[in-house]
Amino acid sequence: MPVRVFGAVDIGASGGRVMAGVVDGASTTLHTLHRFPNGPVQRDGHLRWDLTRLWSEVLTGLRLLAREFPETESVGVDTWAVDYVLLDADRRLLAEPVSYRDGRSGAGVHLVHERVTQEELYAVNGLQFLPFTTVYQLQAEKSASLWDRASHVALLPDWLALQLTGELRTEVTNASTTGLLDARTGRWAKDLLDRLDIPSDLLAPLITPGEVVGPLASAAVELTGLRPGTLVTAVGSHDTASAVVAVPATTSRFAYVSSGTWSLAGLELEAPVLTDDSRRANFTNEGGVDGRTRFLRNVGGLWLLQESMREWSDRGLPVALDTLLADAQRLPAGGPVVDVDDDAFIAPGGMPERIAAAAGVPLPDPPRTVRCILDSLATAYASTTRRAAELAGTDVDVIHVVGGGSRNHLLCQATADLTGLTVIAGPVEATALGNVLVQARALGAAPATLEEIRTDLAATQALRVHMPS
Repeated sequence: MPVRVFGAVDIGASGGRVMAGVVDGASTTLHTLHRFPNGPVQRDGHLRWDLTRLWSEVLTGLRLLAREFPETESVGVDTWAVDYVLLDADRRLLAEPVSYRDGRSGAGVHLVHERVTQEELYAVNGLQFLPFTTVYQLQAEKSASLWDRASHVALLPDWLALQLTGELRTEVTNASTTGLLDARTGRWAKDLLDRLDIPSDLLAPLITPGEVVGPLASAAVELTGLRPGTLVTAVGSHDTASAVVAVPATTSRFAYVSSGTWSLAGLELEAPVLTDDSRRANFTNEGGVDGRTRFLRNVGGLWLLQESMREWSDRGLPVALDTLLADAQRLPAGGPVVDVDDDAFIAPGGMPERIAAAAGVPLPDPPRTVRCILDSLATAYASTTRRAAELAGTDVDVIHVVGGGSRNHLLCQATADLTGLTVIAGPVEATALGNVLVQARALGAAPATLEEIRTDLAATQALRVHMPS
């Protein structure tokens, strides 16, 4: 089988990367071409994403892709979920997008539930309550100045694909995080949109992973240097959907934790779980690749550690991560834990003090704060995966931790100890791998089923096994 090359644009809430995926038979190798930081900035009274800069960084990465791998056949784009841009009738950006960490969506929660109860909303979209879900953001947006000028609402990976192809579509796995998609049909929930007075023509037609958005537009060919005819292929454009593709499971009885800025912990199912128990437990049913359901909960993530590290650095304290992790691991287990899902941890600023306040005890130095964070995350991973299995009526034999958190030995071992289950850590770049493999499969360079893809990954990727002690 000839070697094939696919490009992955993978942007998370704290950083992005452009990678080349080289597919050679059963083996897929990633080459990092460009990494860049990301984070919201204060502008015009809101926390906003600097999307213009992110687009520039993507172009830098794609130019490197064109130079190093001119044979690239296709590019896929994934980002974090729920955030969006407003476009005018000519599809021009009206403003840089507001971040989900901005406080404006609180007003939207009240406005939505004046018209639709939480019970009614869950029966349609199957999503856990998160105050920054797109449906709440849009309801708050309606009272702002740009709403009347908006002709299109584009989720962030779809906006990037638009810049590359001139085609505007909404990829379904990310659409499922908006609160505006019917969890049963996988289509826009027209009745819900009508009740919320959100015009359905603001939303672009849906596209599924593996479908071609379009070839690169001539302007994008010139900007990137990629060859004419290079495709942009829809992938699981919600980064977690791509990450779950690359879970190297060899059994169907697995749970996963996609551990990054956020942690998403749960199961892959054939159908959504829309029971009252599931709603009360605040579990979500998001779309996965191949029509699967990602039954999970968003739980707090490494954001708590990232923000604490940033604070310590700003204060001139030594913040070498490896040293902090080693110091934290030497501390005894059984220390304080906090509820990592607490809304108090959503906004940036003062994170170590907020963690100490939630713990109810002093955390006098960075290692104790780090130990508290990691023990708290492991506690959340254990309780969430256990509850997911109960609600879905299934058993779990193994937990896969993918993403940046898979490199954290203390976090993975604590999860194994608390669950009594084997934890398999890796791959770190699961999102980019899933992105590449969905493209490769669509173009005949990877196996046809997710199970076959995962078997190949289990055999070829560097993984670390944590047994419960």
